[in-house]
Amino acid sequence: MKLTGAEIICECLLEHGVDTVFGYPGGAALNTYDALYKYSDKIRHILTAHEQGASHAADGYARSTGKTGVVLTTSGPGATNIVTGLATANIDSIPMVAITANVNTDQLGRDSFQEVDIVNIVKPITKASFLVERVEDLAPTIRKAFSLANHGRKGPVLLDVPKNLTAQTTDYEPQEPELPELIQIKNPESIRRIQKLIANAKRPMIYAGGGILSADACDEFVAFAELIDAPVCCSLMALGAIPASHRLCVGNIGMHGGYETGMVTAECDLMISCGARFSDRVAGDREKFGEQAKIVQLEIDEREINKNVHVDEYVLGDLKASLTALAAGMDQLEHSEWLEQIEVWKHHFDDVELYNDEYPQPQDIINAVNRLKADSDIIATDVGQHQMWVAQFAKIENQRTLLTSGGMGTMGFGMGASIGAQIANPDKRVFLFTGDGSFHMNLNELVTLKSYNLPVIVLIMNNSVLGMVRQWQKLFYGSRFSQTDPHRATDFVKLAEAFGVTGMRVTCDAEIEPAIRKAMELNGPVVIDCVISPDDNVLPMIPPGKTINEIVTEM
Repeated sequence: MKLTGAEIICECLLEHGVDTVFGYPGGAALNTYDALYKYSDKIRHILTAHEQGASHAADGYARSTGKTGVVLTTSGPGATNIVTGLATANIDSIPMVAITANVNTDQLGRDSFQEVDIVNIVKPITKASFLVERVEDLAPTIRKAFSLANHGRKGPVLLDVPKNLTAQTTDYEPQEPELPELIQIKNPESIRRIQKLIANAKRPMIYAGGGILSADACDEFVAFAELIDAPVCCSLMALGAIPASHRLCVGNIGMHGGYETGMVTAECDLMISCGARFSDRVAGDREKFGEQAKIVQLEIDEREINKNVHVDEYVLGDLKASLTALAAGMDQLEHSEWLEQIEVWKHHFDDVELYNDEYPQPQDIINAVNRLKADSDIIATDVGQHQMWVAQFAKIENQRTLLTSGGMGTMGFGMGASIGAQIANPDKRVFLFTGDGSFHMNLNELVTLKSYNLPVIVLIMNNSVLGMVRQWQKLFYGSRFSQTDPHRATDFVKLAEAFGVTGMRVTCDAEIEPAIRKAMELNGPVVIDCVISPDDNVLPMIPPGKTINEIVTEM
């Protein structure tokens, strides 16, 4: 059948099971948006306040469901406004397809109004980017974009579509979407050697990464950990891959992880990395990280093998397949003495007072949410101190229920991600933990929460400073607080009300739980301004490039 390019875009989205897209219209995208009007009974379009919010919403949609997020924009600034969203998704391996409009093909390269070479701008921060030059190539390119976004190590793909192509017609034949190809284990001979290392280990540990969730391998992962009876230390991206309440879950690893995860890393004799990158925020001093142990890496991306930390053995392939192969034929192991030692380490800092009692305490705010939310509810974060407090105190029991910008550390990510997650999961409650600094980045998306009446509860950890940067200034810059006390006079309650959103304020511990309960009862968007101390710090902390032996517990 003959269809316009704009109609082909809609049909290809339906081919790939897309029922929701996030975006913002503009001149170059008008034909596509006209087609979306005709397809509105099949494809829901969520209009955000800004294209960056749309890109983060597509990301949050993908993280919370495992589906591919889709963002649509117009040309020029519409396209460049999603660059941060693409970079955020890329480093965290989130499947997204971005479709940007551009000027007519005969206007490309002429500095035309709202023209930009978005394809080359985003090449370093996407899996691939394409300029579609003929309408006949449009459907194949869209199909290729979805395939690439989900093949191997997942990530974002962009295709740029000139306006005239969306008006032209060509033949269109529906196709079944291409299923992601299972990446076979490239070096199966390593399996027996690694099984022997596991069988001989006295103090094994597992370093869990976000690749476990990307591979949809949480069940296999937990079964493997139980089989070898090894404690699990989770990167920020892996929280939820194993329930926080599981006896083998030690907690968050890295710069702001617990003393216990640092000690497990320093004292294990075998470290098994599952879908993790050995990021600098985890490994610290990479020369000393796990230097006493044999290190095994399970990874789908060959570029990650030995990139940051030298490993003794590795399995290259799909993580689900790798875990299944390693478990096959192994006997049940038991490491009770090792696990008992870890329980002792968990209580090492029980008597250390970390927070100021005159204000609501960050852990009390998070613990109140722990008590009131369902395990299936979703927590999103922005980036800063609040993000690390969530990693320390939130009880993440289910996979895909923590949405946070891990590798890019994108302030302003949380509001868009919350919108995408709530749209994708209307039967769940989304809680957004943010700081006053991060919230200022994308507070305009409150209008989106209200427009769609999304029952997201926004909890602002409001210390009136840029807390994480200020904490580093305390530690490493002689308390010279350069530009981290912005002296802003924003009244977040009045701001929320100006957007038509309910606003509340919490100034003491006794007000925390009643405010959250009331917010949940309202069943609409709510902003809770939680006034915390500007001097609260995220502790313990291992300074950058250091080891557990140099952990900071007071400031």
